[in-house]
Amino acid sequence: MGEDTVRCPWPGVDPLYRKYHDEEWGVPLHDDLKLFEFLVLEGMQAGLSWSTVLRKRENFRRLFAGFDPERVALFDSRRIELLLQDPSIIRNRRKVEGAVTNARAFLKVSEEFGSFDEYIWRFVEGRPLINRWESLSQLPTTSPESILLSKDLVARGFKFVGPTICYAHMQATGMVNDHLVSCYRYRELLCGECRSVL
Repeated sequence: MGEDTVRCPWPGVDPLYRKYHDEEWGVPLHDDLKLFEFLVLEGMQAGLSWSTVLRKRENFRRLFAGFDPERVALFDSRRIELLLQDPSIIRNRRKVEGAVTNARAFLKVSEEFGSFDEYIWRFVEGRPLINRWESLSQLPTTSPESILLSKDLVARGFKFVGPTICYAHMQATGMVNDHLVSCYRYRELLCGECRSVL
């Protein structure tokens, strides 16, 4: 991308943040391992900036068994204590324990629905919701869909899945296209089957 490329302003000039914006944010995601990765990372973000999480992402990937929910579900108290001693990740006991709890709940949902992908995309009827925001101030922090998703996840035993975290998850995994209409990625991510919410 050239210097004159128009993109959403939130990545600023940070190369890591820009790469995430340009290559991942808002791309419809249907891979269970990646969906679990974002579930863990979004939970870790609570109260922090996304850039902080992105900088620690590779460390999380290494210490959380490549975000394999089957392996993370087996983490015991000893493994959790070791994680909490590692300064390369976010050492919050509730969040780390929540990630292990979520791995176990993730596997139950995957077994019930055939995959976590099948489960979570039902909340947007299987197609990305398309917004038409012109400025960052218009972007919501929750939506009716994220509120329903949050309630259902909580009922299934998930942790750190409030409506705001769920909406951020939906944005990250392309369940909703919240790129500004002026951003070059907005049109790149449009598809014939997407549903407009405006």
